[in-house]
Amino acid sequence: MDEKDWHILTTLHEERNITKTAQRLYISQPALTYRIQQLEKEFDSKIISRRKKGVEFTVIGEYLVQYANQMIYQLRHTKEHISNMDETVKGTLRLGVSGLFARYELPSLLKDFLTEYPQVDINLKTGWSTEIQQMLLKEEAHLGIVRGDYNWKEHKILLREEKICVASSKKIDFNDLPSLPRVNYKTDPSLKSTIDNWWQETYTVPPLMSMEVDRIDTCKELVLNGLGYAILPEICIQKDDKLYVSPIKIDNNRFLLRNTWIFYRDVTLELAQVKAFIHFLNELKQKEIQ
Repeated sequence: MDEKDWHILTTLHEERNITKTAQRLYISQPALTYRIQQLEKEFDSKIISRRKKGVEFTVIGEYLVQYANQMIYQLRHTKEHISNMDETVKGTLRLGVSGLFARYELPSLLKDFLTEYPQVDINLKTGWSTEIQQMLLKEEAHLGIVRGDYNWKEHKILLREEKICVASSKKIDFNDLPSLPRVNYKTDPSLKSTIDNWWQETYTVPPLMSMEVDRIDTCKELVLNGLGYAILPEICIQKDDKLYVSPIKIDNNRFLLRNTWIFYRDVTLELAQVKAFIHFLNELKQKEIQ
């Protein structure tokens, strides 16, 4: 049993499907089936059972998957530490980043970071902030950039605050919002809850949802074309967007805000590339404050 076998077992365990596993690993189905059969011979035990809807792992198969996950982690951990045994900042930096931050902020940020640290390789995964938090808990990422306020017991740094705004193609009055068509978009539970709570505290009737879309970019395009207003975080509003943008006020002194956090674990600070990225983000934050 070797590293290729570890990845076969863990991927098949995720997919529960021979065809999808073979596609993900870029091997043929017969080759994948043959390797599973060889593993079953090696351990003299059944590892999987085929079903109409996919495969199920036996008790022994589940045990081998746990072993494979541990070995993959140990090998990756060893490689990372060996790459940090000199003073050069190098190695792979595994990032989990909120999709919205990745869309609007991350490309230029990574470009500047890699200009300063060219020997660092980036392994990036994006998703909802709740998914990023899970990546950190499973140690699939060294560092996470999440949006919204989540419970995190280890290190976190507030990277920035941004206003949540009403955006429209023409000027509108907040008092008229309940009677105006609103374009809604799929977002993470934290932002949805923030907006919903504000609405319920401000108005006595539900919003008039005229359109529901899966992406915030689609929502913004519909608003730009005069098809309704939207409630958007400031991050996705560009200077050249022809929109009327009004930050939402909670009272005379406070705005409705959305926080972006850096989450990381104690153990990852042993890695030079992680320390370098955190230092880089802190410097970026200080420049923005100034």
